[in-house]
Amino acid sequence: MSRRGRPAQSPEGVHHRPPVLEAASLVVRHVDRQGRVAIFDFASLPVAVPFQRSLAALFVAKCSAGGGWDSVNTSDTAWWMIRPFAYFLGEQPDAPQDIDGLTAALWNTWRLSLEPRTNGSHKHSAVAGLLQQDSRLPQPVREAMARRFAWSAEGERAYLPEEFRTIRTAARRTFRAALLRIRANTATLEQWRTGAVSPGGERWLLGEALDVLARTGDVPQKPLKSGGGMRALYRYRAALGGTGAVHTWKRLFLSRTEAAALGVLFVAEFGLNAATVSGMPVPALVPGSGGQTGLIYRLALEKPRRSGRGRFESRNIADIGADSAGRLLTEALEATTPARTALEAGGSPVDRLMVWHETTPHQGQNYPGTVRTGPFGFGVEDRASKDWARSVGLSGSPMRRMRRTVNVLHRRESGQNSQDTHDRVYVIPEPQAQQAAIPVIAEGALDAWRAAHRTVLLARLTEVPEDGEQETATTGCADYTRSPFTPAGPSCAASFLLCTACPNARVTPAHHARLAYLHQALAGLRGVVEETVWESGWADAHARLEDLRARLGPAVWAAARTGATAEDRAVIDQLLNGDYDL
Repeated sequence: MSRRGRPAQSPEGVHHRPPVLEAASLVVRHVDRQGRVAIFDFASLPVAVPFQRSLAALFVAKCSAGGGWDSVNTSDTAWWMIRPFAYFLGEQPDAPQDIDGLTAALWNTWRLSLEPRTNGSHKHSAVAGLLQQDSRLPQPVREAMARRFAWSAEGERAYLPEEFRTIRTAARRTFRAALLRIRANTATLEQWRTGAVSPGGERWLLGEALDVLARTGDVPQKPLKSGGGMRALYRYRAALGGTGAVHTWKRLFLSRTEAAALGVLFVAEFGLNAATVSGMPVPALVPGSGGQTGLIYRLALEKPRRSGRGRFESRNIADIGADSAGRLLTEALEATTPARTALEAGGSPVDRLMVWHETTPHQGQNYPGTVRTGPFGFGVEDRASKDWARSVGLSGSPMRRMRRTVNVLHRRESGQNSQDTHDRVYVIPEPQAQQAAIPVIAEGALDAWRAAHRTVLLARLTEVPEDGEQETATTGCADYTRSPFTPAGPSCAASFLLCTACPNARVTPAHHARLAYLHQALAGLRGVVEETVWESGWADAHARLEDLRARLGPAVWAAARTGATAEDRAVIDQLLNGDYDL
């Protein structure tokens, strides 16, 4: 398989073209909406020719408009998932000639050959998703594919708090330096354009060079004698301070690594993935925002790998001060507007937030799958993220781990994932989330125990009164002076409703009728008071009587209800009304 990027006039001006299948050679050519090209040779797969042809046809359908693979990044990733499956089949003595010859046993063997890790899960889902589009796939194989692939996401963990702060601080330092540089030079350019700079001096020459830079993407240049490049015109060198990038195009534009640092800040602030940040259009201002209410931006987000519902999302982000999330958007717009202005002046307008500049227009040949318009590039490249990370002492791109950290530990909600994926893939395997859950689970268990304890009858059931037992309004009491609810003293001052929750209480058959009537009265209160009032004042007592009813049994309880005397009813009514004199 070979793959090469193709330059485009503008990433927004290229329309999605249908993929091409060269039947004779079984080569698929995929051109995505950004003009990037990927070429896949299915004849190179070690399976029978009919199987090669079927895979190529399914691949073309997925790359077509509406098929789900709108980006060559997606099709390329799928290709490298499909290849191992093809090589697996090629090694089998009974390899099928086409998709209709695939068996459940063969699929299960392939499944067991995959490591129970993220990469194995991705291979399983990618191949299954492709083959399931063919109506000839046998039903037993479909059922085998439907079984969940058990795997763990060990290896990638969220950053510790100090690590997260260190990375975000480093990204802020990189972007802040670039923003201040661009802001200062933009102010100089505006002064020159408004005539506030006197002609003739170095400041005037600097303004003139910046004007050319803002319109063309580079300062005034002349060809080198060797014919191998360009350099700044001599008359501007002193005003610019040199001929390096920091003295020329960096005055108005972000570099690749500075754009990557900005991308890290977006991930740290919003929990987005790198692909979403890369393709983010320029945020729109919400009509009517501004002034004392602050600026409100509307972010249009797209998750390229998701098809159908949930692929597109919008968020309103407010800039209400230096510490607000919207301030990052305001500063990102300020730092990237000169690049979009230069592109528009050159006839290539672009609606992308992440726009950056490079010294030499590579046209993508050194960065496969990327798009260039002259010296300008778009999005956040993985290589740029790694280059920035190395520049600040990190071992690799922090984008994925930053996103995991934000969504699992900071936002604590799914970010462009289903809730099931968020919980299963991100939260459950994360050690910090597990550690944070321990006290929450323990407190929940304790609350449940307390609630259960409050609603279980603690009074002892006896057949006859004990020696020294005293009668209360509802039960007997074996120790009237040592209540668990009030300080020790000559008498208990707790509510009569708590008698059934007291281990000193004794319930004999003589109390059944009165308690049954209390149970009935409490149930009746539920219909005439607010639910919250009943829950807070009467629910626990009612639940304990429910427990008593269950212990006594239906027959005893029914007899108790019919056995309540006028005195029992009067006592309970007075107690509920607060009129009973203890």
